[in-house]
Amino acid sequence: MSGLPRPLGLPDFPWDTLAAARKQANGYREGIVDLSVGTPVDPTPATVQKALREAADAPGYPPVVGTGQVKQSIHQWMRHRGMIELSDDAVIPTTGSKEMVAWLPKLIGVRPGDKVLYPEVAYPTYHVSAVLAGAEPVPVNPYDLSTWPDDAAFVWLNSPSNPTGEVMSAEWTQICVQWARERGTVIVADECYAELPWSPRYQKSGVPSLLWPAVCDDDARGLAVLYSLSKQSNMAGYRGAVMVGDQNLVSAVVEGRKHSGLMTPAPVQAAIAVGLNDWTHIHDQSARYGRRRAALLRAVETTGLIPYERTEAGLYLWLSASEDFDFEETDLVAPNRGRALVQWFARRGILVAPGDFYGEKSVDFVRVALTATDESIEKACIRLSA
Repeated sequence: MSGLPRPLGLPDFPWDTLAAARKQANGYREGIVDLSVGTPVDPTPATVQKALREAADAPGYPPVVGTGQVKQSIHQWMRHRGMIELSDDAVIPTTGSKEMVAWLPKLIGVRPGDKVLYPEVAYPTYHVSAVLAGAEPVPVNPYDLSTWPDDAAFVWLNSPSNPTGEVMSAEWTQICVQWARERGTVIVADECYAELPWSPRYQKSGVPSLLWPAVCDDDARGLAVLYSLSKQSNMAGYRGAVMVGDQNLVSAVVEGRKHSGLMTPAPVQAAIAVGLNDWTHIHDQSARYGRRRAALLRAVETTGLIPYERTEAGLYLWLSASEDFDFEETDLVAPNRGRALVQWFARRGILVAPGDFYGEKSVDFVRVALTATDESIEKACIRLSA
């Protein structure tokens, strides 16, 4: 017997652990308000839908490297974000950003014995990316380089952060780049929430990018950026995203994707090309999330919940509880304060994500998504305020 299938060593899928809380929230007399996963609920822009329909007659295989149309759109988007100029060979569409996060270290040759660094409070797929490559996952403090092993092969940055919403300054990002180049380490930044800034500072200047000229010294060597249209354009169902950066890294990804058939469907590439630079709908969606965020924050102020003070962008509230928070006895049976808060929300018909999904350093927190309809957000605010 071969013993197949053999386990990959992946962690338990975290969302499966919310089944009991979901059941409790579903039992609320007016139904559940789901603020856990962060799935967009607003309509996909009409311009994007039109582009998809018009490209629906696609009998041939799409180019792995991307169509000329989508490459032109990616370059235009990069200029809007203030990034450096790159060649066509250094920009590609991808099939969603989560899939690229999971497989990127493997595709560029990270192997057993290598170290993959990622923020100690972070989206769990960064950890998964190291496991799939057979490498060692190492959570680190992204603002303390003394916690970064000198022999790291690969570093994940995430700004704005999921789950905290913290934005890494251009100055600190530049220091990270210098650290990596001195050691021959690759840095990849997941910047998929960059068009959702809440701090007036970043609404004016834009969220800093790893590929800003002043950050990378006008040189993409050893660097790459991932970006998704799921949040800015309500295109999560399309699985449309982009990768830009060091041509050598992008070429390695293209080679692996050619052999494995990982090509972005042609109609989706057409939709990406339109959605990436339709700034009217991008600004409208950001304003919509801003209103929902403001309403939830007002409601939270009445509860004893504490919003994370460095949340400056992104799609979530990152909340903890005051020392004298009004938990019920049944809540306190939970293994940590974050899980107790999940139960506290569930009793009010609201489902949120526990902080322990995002690492050992975040067990006292919960993540609350802004991705619900205005009506659902209003219901959540009423329940919290009551």
